[in-house]
Amino acid sequence: MYGDFRSHLAAELDGIEQAGLTKRERGIRGPQKAEIVADGADVLNFCANNYLGLADDPRLLDAARGALDEWGYGMASVRFICGTQEQHLELERRLSDFLGTEDTILYSSCFDANGGVFETLFGPDDAIISDALNHASIIDGIRLSKARRLRYANRDMADLEAQLKSAADARFRVVVTDGVFSMDGYLAPLREICDLAEKYDALVFVDDSHAVGFVGAGGRGTPELAGVGDRVDIYTGTFGKALGGASGGYVSSHREIVALLRQRSRPYLFSNTLAPSIVAGTLRALDLVEGSGELRERLQANSRLFRELMEAEGFDLLPGEHPIVPVMFGDAALTARIAEVMQKHGVYVTAFSFPVVPRGEARIRVQLSAAHTEDQVRRCVAAFVAGREAAQA
Repeated sequence: MYGDFRSHLAAELDGIEQAGLTKRERGIRGPQKAEIVADGADVLNFCANNYLGLADDPRLLDAARGALDEWGYGMASVRFICGTQEQHLELERRLSDFLGTEDTILYSSCFDANGGVFETLFGPDDAIISDALNHASIIDGIRLSKARRLRYANRDMADLEAQLKSAADARFRVVVTDGVFSMDGYLAPLREICDLAEKYDALVFVDDSHAVGFVGAGGRGTPELAGVGDRVDIYTGTFGKALGGASGGYVSSHREIVALLRQRSRPYLFSNTLAPSIVAGTLRALDLVEGSGELRERLQANSRLFRELMEAEGFDLLPGEHPIVPVMFGDAALTARIAEVMQKHGVYVTAFSFPVVPRGEARIRVQLSAAHTEDQVRRCVAAFVAGREAAQA
């Protein structure tokens, strides 16, 4: 019975390989940090979402260890049956206070959070207007809803306004955007989005996974940076990046929205919630983010230094201020060769080409961390120089 299906799968996998799209996973020995051992080699890691360097922070590790003794290993149930602990409720309260919202609901991942929002809140009489470059989890979540789906070109406010006008007959409208578009490091124009949403009586949804913890004066993300924190209706985000790098996600919003999600959001109702150790570690991460701006300042300094050094060496960078820094090469084969040479020089980066990015826009996406030292940033730049020279020889 499996024979024909196996042949079909083998052909699919071969097609992926022939197209150069096979995703290869490297084994890491030890914790995630700035310098790792990958496939037996010591390398500097410049492609993780470990923005604040908290993935192996001793303070988070101590909190997680203590939680194992106090709260146990796992919940063994979904929350509405017997799966909620006091610390889960505390984390929801802390996030609401941090983001300035009325309530928060935890999910096992931000993918689940985005997968549980749209089907619950919006129906056939409504319209969801989504940025064309939104994350896959948003796209999949929208597909689950019976609402009308419209797209606008990435960060294009004229196109957004046109889509809002075309949805004028909808009962409710919601504009959906990433706070940061992770392949480019570009920030959504949230002030302009909120202005248009108010003009056309629409809600605003922001997935701020690549910003919460380090963007904005208090690390509260792109709405804080844009000065529109009180104008965003629905926040989603993750604990798998800046806030410890483990797992888990959330929706933070108006009280009634969160209340309905608790009643009807399927990924919430039918999945175990976060493990106790992750809740404790995330609470400690929030303590660190709220108590000091040191890690944010170090991250910003590393990002500025990397950009300055790379521009001085003549590399083509996409403009921006985010610690995601795309280094543009255009040609896919050239980009892959440079990444390969860089890894031989002890710097771990990943080459991206079509169809992950548009044809002719191949790049190496560098991600800075507060855990990187100045010397490590300089070594990364030196590896880029060596990679470029070797690839063009």
